[in-house]
Amino acid sequence: MAHVREIIRADQRLTIREAAEEVRIAFGTCQKILTEDLRMRCVTAKFVPRLLTAEQKNDRVSICTDLRDRAQNDLNFMSSVITGDECWVYGYDPETKQISSQWSTSSSSRPKKVRQVKSNIKTMLIAFFDIHGLVRHEFVPTGQTVNKEFYKTVLQRLRDAVRRHRPEKWRSSNWILHHDNAPAHRAVTTNEFLVKHNIPSLPQPPYSPDLAPCDFFLFPN
Repeated sequence: MAHVREIIRADQRLTIREAAEEVRIAFGTCQKILTEDLRMRCVTAKFVPRLLTAEQKNDRVSICTDLRDRAQNDLNFMSSVITGDECWVYGYDPETKQISSQWSTSSSSRPKKVRQVKSNIKTMLIAFFDIHGLVRHEFVPTGQTVNKEFYKTVLQRLRDAVRRHRPEKWRSSNWILHHDNAPAHRAVTTNEFLVKHNIPSLPQPPYSPDLAPCDFFLFPN
């Protein structure tokens, strides 16, 4: 039993057959040792968006703690945030199983549907919104990539939109930009533009989908 435990700890991806051959015991005996004596079970790996380093995990904790404290200590904090992001918009969305469900009797045959794929026609939408709704949205021209130069022009148009649609924020300069850590968002050119126009921005925890509100509150799945 101790030998089986040692080789499994050395390589946790060994199959029962491989472990049995390594220890030179029968398959059934090795299976009994693993499942009954050692109380182990073989589980599949869980898919995660990204494996974070220790530094990135610490940054997440630090940034989230700071944002929580700001929200608790300043009642106007959440209302001052304007958040934005890019998203692909397709010509149509495939019909889900829930949408295609229909009532039927016990004698009826089960309805069928053809599996659909996403539309080949798509365009990129950039949208900014606050607690009152959309502030600015625009579609990226076909063939244009959202690089630092283009994103700078987007921010210029956002400032004009804030002046027109959020005059109280414009007059008091009491608004904070929130966007993720995409290269165009964190480029030197972008930061220089924000500093020049006195637009503070919120830090975004690295690879954090939890604080990307566009993905959950603006763009439906």
